[in-house]
Amino acid sequence: MTQTTFAEAFVPLKLANRSLAYKALAVAIGTAFLAVSSWISVPMVPVPVTMQTFAVTMVGALYGWRLGGITVIAWLLQSFIGLPVLAEGMPGQIAFAGPTAGYLFSFPVVAVFVGLLAERGLTRNPFAAFGVMLLGNALCLVLGGAWLANMIGLEKAWIFGVAPFIIGGVLKSALAAATIEMFRRSGIRLS
Repeated sequence: MTQTTFAEAFVPLKLANRSLAYKALAVAIGTAFLAVSSWISVPMVPVPVTMQTFAVTMVGALYGWRLGGITVIAWLLQSFIGLPVLAEGMPGQIAFAGPTAGYLFSFPVVAVFVGLLAERGLTRNPFAAFGVMLLGNALCLVLGGAWLANMIGLEKAWIFGVAPFIIGGVLKSALAAATIEMFRRSGIRLS
């Protein structure tokens, strides 16, 4: 595949070729989407169930790897400076040092990973898109679980920080794949 082929892959918003002002607006909208997805939360200990991974994978798939990664980093920076954009309004300084830190640090990696796969055409059909989103969710659980295991041990990290989130990851992956398919079928291409 050539670079042109990658750029023509199914990344519906086609933001790579837009002006800096358009990209900045996209980042602002993306960070708002990430924040709202964070506020959809079911409190659990030590890590709440949220729609964050759905939003992170969608931002990667829709924005592409560069702008998707930048958007997720911008959202995390908003949290770090004290904006209530994370689950339960947790301030970034606490979140980045506590049990959720591994998951938070995984989010830009996941957005970039999903964005790279989307740019290579791997979200062009619902089954492939589901696989990409599932891999993104799995990557988040592996990285977040590794951080948590360092804090509370491997067994507890599995019991409290990975296993309860597997079914949710599968469901969020299916929802993300369906959303991507909706974009594809509707012909939405904002380019």
